Amino acid sequence: MTEHTVRAFTEELEALGADLTRMGGFSEQALGDAVTAIARRDANLARIVIEGDKKIDVLQREIERKIMRLLALRQPMGRDLRQTVAALKLAGELERIGDLAKNIAKRALNIQEFEPIALTRSVERMGKIAVKQLKQILDTLTSQIVAGAVSVWMQDEELDEHYNSLFRELLTYMMEDPRMIGPGAHLLFVAKNIERIGDHCTNMAEVIYYLETGEDIGTDRPKAVDAALPPISLPPPATA
Repeated sequence: MTEHTVRAFTEELEALGADLTRMGGFSEQALGDAVTAIARRDANLARIVIEGDKKIDVLQREIERKIMRLLALRQPMGRDLRQTVAALKLAGELERIGDLAKNIAKRALNIQEFEPIALTRSVERMGKIAVKQLKQILDTLTSQIVAGAVSVWMQDEELDEHYNSLFRELLTYMMEDPRMIGPGAHLLFVAKNIERIGDHCTNMAEVIYYLETGEDIGTDRPKAVDAALPPISLPPPATA
């Protein structure tokens, strides 16, 4: 490649990264607002999330268009190829997170028809965990510190445990009081959407790990650092 071609290629990759960062910001905002809309029974905020999903969809299509053009014209290799394919996968994961945030916002509108129930706070706590995981994986994408991806990958079980516990509690509520069936069902769907968002964060962690190392992170999510993985300096656990 000539110096001009290399510079143009680098600029295209940087623009792609900037678009992906913007898309991540939109998705993070949507998720945070959707959780807030549920917790505060804020119908206006829920409608903002639903309407804002269009921005995420438009940006995903723009990213896909740029990637197809880049693959066709530049034929990247090595890390450049990994970076291009990773951007395509990450855009897809972020679009799904945006869709799930929109679904949560729609439930926030539906739940307005019922009296508040105490377990809404448990759903809010679960939602905040998902927001934290998404923020962490987006920070990892920007910093390119692979330990952050491993950390998110290993946290997936936390959301699963919250979901299972909340599922049992909501079912108990609905069995004991038929009036709880309506709001309880909506909260069950919200909790499931949050749990799925955690799965998408885990998928993103796997993509980022591969991007930075050229290796798969593994098949079974570990409960501790797997000795088979390349040596990684994990960040210290967060303090309360």
